[in-house]
Amino acid sequence: MSPPSTAGRSYRSELRAQQAMQTRRKIVAAAADLFATQGYQATTLAAIARRAGVSAETVKAAASKAELLIAAFEVTFAGTEAAPSLAETEVAADVLGLPDEVFLTTVIRQIGSANARGYALWTVLLGAAASDPVVGAALQGILDRRAADYRRLVDELIARRLVPSSADPPGRAAAVSFLLSPEGYQQLVGQSGWTHEAYLRWAERAVRAEMSASAG
Repeated sequence: MSPPSTAGRSYRSELRAQQAMQTRRKIVAAAADLFATQGYQATTLAAIARRAGVSAETVKAAASKAELLIAAFEVTFAGTEAAPSLAETEVAADVLGLPDEVFLTTVIRQIGSANARGYALWTVLLGAAASDPVVGAALQGILDRRAADYRRLVDELIARRLVPSSADPPGRAAAVSFLLSPEGYQQLVGQSGWTHEAYLRWAERAVRAEMSASAG
């Protein structure tokens, strides 16, 4: 009798992995929708299962409620889970290869689009972090990565001579992080009724003003 084909086993293994990935994507997408519209406390794993069209056991096996909130924000904002930096997500795809004259505008527009997708879940994440230690730890990690990403952005602007080398990189990075935060998008667009394009125009003016201001 011939031994089982290793090619057949490999195919079945790859198929199962693809199916598991598709199921997880469905679960995370359902979680993102429910968390954004109903909040953290009101969203149950059973409700996520119904929205995703899978069993509650499948959802429980995929992740905890806290882990699903974290994944929902990361995927909605950046297009992927647990990326070490924005440079490795669709938010910053290919920007480093752009010429100087469009670099900063493109960065601001891509971050603005990410804020538009993710600001509602960011608000939920902040609220949940106050009572859930798993979410709280994840939030701190996100904030740490965000600080590092904006420091890299300022360093890139300095390297391109778009910002003077004496520009106080840590201070500039903190200021730009504030200006381009999901909280700012929520206040201006979600609460004050600005259009997305109006927000982008303001954000670019604000960031360029900060970059050109005297250090200190």
